[in-house]
Amino acid sequence: MSRQQRLFVFLIPFLLFLGLAAFLMRGLFSDPRELESVLVGKPVPAFKLPDLYQPSVIRDQAVLAGQPTLLNVWATWCPTCRAEHAFLNELAATGVHIIGLNYKDDPVKAKQWLAQLGNPYAVNLLDVRGTLALDLGVYGAPETYIIDVDGVVVYRHVGDVNARNWKALLEPLYREASQSKTVPQASLTRGLREVAK
Repeated sequence: MSRQQRLFVFLIPFLLFLGLAAFLMRGLFSDPRELESVLVGKPVPAFKLPDLYQPSVIRDQAVLAGQPTLLNVWATWCPTCRAEHAFLNELAATGVHIIGLNYKDDPVKAKQWLAQLGNPYAVNLLDVRGTLALDLGVYGAPETYIIDVDGVVVYRHVGDVNARNWKALLEPLYREASQSKTVPQASLTRGLREVAK
């Protein structure tokens, strides 16, 4: 084996180690709440789901068009959903249009939850099997999607909606979603910087 071949054999593990270390370092400094969605900039997938309160009424994606909307994925088994619920009630009281996607839940418990804690949702979709959630790429509850007036996904938010991330990130995106079908990148970049502080 020549000297160059020995050097090459020595360098392979070293280069693999450097690549692995760079990959792991990147993971240490990434925010797990920032999950990209392949649906950003695309219409919400077509669906047909029953209404939580009127199971004989089947809703489709048309329920998400016509005005900016927060599509909030929630469930009674989700403790973080309970934590964000009071803030969703506050938002709804100010006129924010929120559609609920009750995810893999017991409809009876869901209705009891809303009776006890208040109902911030203009409409509540019942997704017992998680079919729409699967199409949206939901990892778990809560997740919230900002949908523009044309029914196009503007942004996916993982975790609770609270006063801090609403003011810094979600509210500007929601307001801009009422005016344009394009993804408001300026507000997105500015808001992500504010939330990261």
